[in-house]
Amino acid sequence: MPIRPSALRLAPLAPAPVAATAELRPTFALFASAFRPFFLFGALWAALAVPLWLLALDGEPLLALGVGGVLGGIGWHAHEMIFGFTTAIIAGFLLTAAATWTKRTTLTGWGLALVFGVWLAGRVLMLIPEVPASVVAIVDLGFLPLVGLALARPLIAARSRRNYGFLGLLAGLWAADLVLHGSALGWWTGWSRDAGLVALDLVMVVVAVVAARVIPMFTRNATGEASIRSSVGLDRAVIVGLLAVALARAFGGAGLAVLALVTALLVLARTRHWGAWASRTNPLLWVLHVGHAWIAVGLSLTCAAELGWVAPALATHARTVGAIGITTLGMMARVSLGHSGRALQVSRVIALAFAAMTLAALCRALVPAFTPESTYRVWLHASGVLWSLAFALFVVVYTPILARSRPDGRPG
Repeated sequence: MPIRPSALRLAPLAPAPVAATAELRPTFALFASAFRPFFLFGALWAALAVPLWLLALDGEPLLALGVGGVLGGIGWHAHEMIFGFTTAIIAGFLLTAAATWTKRTTLTGWGLALVFGVWLAGRVLMLIPEVPASVVAIVDLGFLPLVGLALARPLIAARSRRNYGFLGLLAGLWAADLVLHGSALGWWTGWSRDAGLVALDLVMVVVAVVAARVIPMFTRNATGEASIRSSVGLDRAVIVGLLAVALARAFGGAGLAVLALVTALLVLARTRHWGAWASRTNPLLWVLHVGHAWIAVGLSLTCAAELGWVAPALATHARTVGAIGITTLGMMARVSLGHSGRALQVSRVIALAFAAMTLAALCRALVPAFTPESTYRVWLHASGVLWSLAFALFVVVYTPILARSRPDGRPG
């Protein structure tokens, strides 16, 4: 059943106001709200998984612990970036946002700890080659359905129909993960790469939908520029275009180059009144504008790759390191502050993390297209170091924020 663009529209994700009360003694609150464990450990996993992959790529013997496990080296890297890191951040965001959209509790306490434990177990088992592939698949494939059930309960109870589309997107991601594990189990062959790319296309839909709702709103609220606005028509056209790209890739790639280029132009066109220039001095704003722009870069490189002008890996990493890496880092930084009752201001350390992630995307997706092939590994490692640095800085700064209770004593 196709997903209607209107079903994917988001209600504004407004941070909870800070109560004007004296700060209370902090307590352990990692499982008080979904953004806490998934943002913290998702970022930690992102910081660790890329160096592990680079060491394995260089043939380091310490990686005998099993990077690659049941999916092989490249398969492990692709899977953990999409279904390990990215789905954790999506889960943390959606389960937190749903509480705002529906005014209902989504997942907290022991229930949240259980779902988080399933995600964590999947990451550990993917590193142990002695574990049967069927066991790895069962555990790893259990995560997204649990997230979907936790999300569906408040959405259906509140009849929040405009957000039902996210349930379909989660189902699509789960299906792609099933294809990847099925390939490892020998159920079918030759589909794993396409399944990973289709999953990445679906993630782009999530990023694009969230961006359309929050970036103009955040920018207008912070800058006071009344002219900042969205175009509902262009927002819907972008969603249709991204879904068309995913379908074209899933069914053989016919017309993919044209679809990707047209959608890239739509992505850029809809930002005309988003106030990107007005955001230039605010790190929490410009990082989101830059991350969104990388969707268009990735689509443009997809077109170029289909025409044989650039390596397909550049298009893939424009979307992963660029669109996903930059946008998720910016959203995690902002959502964590707002929903933990803190001021929407970041330190220079986090601004440095934003810059490092932007440089990581340039080194991985654009610079190699204009430099000798002999330097490819240099840029690959430079990107990996910058990516890990950015997420490591987030973990260091945000661990106290995410692990401890709100300073005003309110739940969440």
